[in-house]
Amino acid sequence: MPKRSLGGNGVPKQELGNEYLNAIMQMNAVPLLEVQDLWIAYAHIPAVRGVSFTVGEGEIVTLIGANGAGKSTVLRAISGLLPITQGKISLAGEDLLGLPAHLRAQRGIAHVPEGRGIFGNLTVLENLRLAAYPRRGEEIAADLEQVFELFPRLAERRHQWGNTLSGGEQQMLAVGRALMSRGRLLLLDEPSMGLAPMLVREIFRVIRRVNRQGATILLVEQNALMALEVAHRAYVLESGEIALAGPAGELRHLPQVRAAYLGGV
Repeated sequence: MPKRSLGGNGVPKQELGNEYLNAIMQMNAVPLLEVQDLWIAYAHIPAVRGVSFTVGEGEIVTLIGANGAGKSTVLRAISGLLPITQGKISLAGEDLLGLPAHLRAQRGIAHVPEGRGIFGNLTVLENLRLAAYPRRGEEIAADLEQVFELFPRLAERRHQWGNTLSGGEQQMLAVGRALMSRGRLLLLDEPSMGLAPMLVREIFRVIRRVNRQGATILLVEQNALMALEVAHRAYVLESGEIALAGPAGELRHLPQVRAAYLGGV
C-alpha cells in the first residue's frame, strides 16, 4: 500500500510509487490513456508536478480538487494546448508528445474546454457539422440524429446562432460537437460550471448515457459530489500533485474527502 500523509486540505496524500501504478496498469490492461510523471510549468513555476494516472477503455475517470489544483492544466496538456516540462502522454500505446493539438484530435481526443468554446457566429447545426467535416454525409446525418436525440433542445434550435443560446444550451452544444467528432477519448472540463441545478442534472445524465454507449471520459469537475457519483475511478489533485486515488464510490465516503470537497455531506 502507498504511504499516506496529510495534504493541505486534510486529505490523505499518497506517495504513488511504481508498485501502485503497476497495479492500476494491470487493472486497466492496456489503458486508452496513460499519463506518466507529468510536469507542467507557467513561467518556470510548476503547476503540475509528477502526475501519473490512467484511463481505461469505457471508463469515466474524474479529476477533482480545489481551484488552481491543476485539473484543467492537465486536460490542456493532454489535448496538446499546453507544452509540458517533463513526462509522457500516450493514447492506446501511441506517444503523443510532439504531436500538435489538431493531430491529437485526429487520433481521437475530443476536448470540451472550460468556457465551452463554441463558434458564436455559426448556427447550432454548423457548429455540429464542423466537428465532422472529414466524414461522409450519411455518417454525419446519423451522428446528428444521435446528438439531437440526446439534446432535444439543440434540435429545436438547430438554425439559431451559437451566441444566442443560453449557458446550458451552449454546454450541450459543446458536448454534442465533441460527440460529432467520434473521438476515442472525451475530455470534459467543468461541464456544470455556471449552470442551474436542473441543467447540471441533465448534463450528468447525458455523461452517464454516452458512457453506457461506449464513450471513454476524463472528467474535470468542480462539483465533486456529482463527479464522484458518475465516475468509476477518481484522482484528487492538490497543489499540482495527486493526493489520493481510488474507486470513486470509496473516495466519496472518505471523511477527509467529504469534509474537503463535498461540504461535509
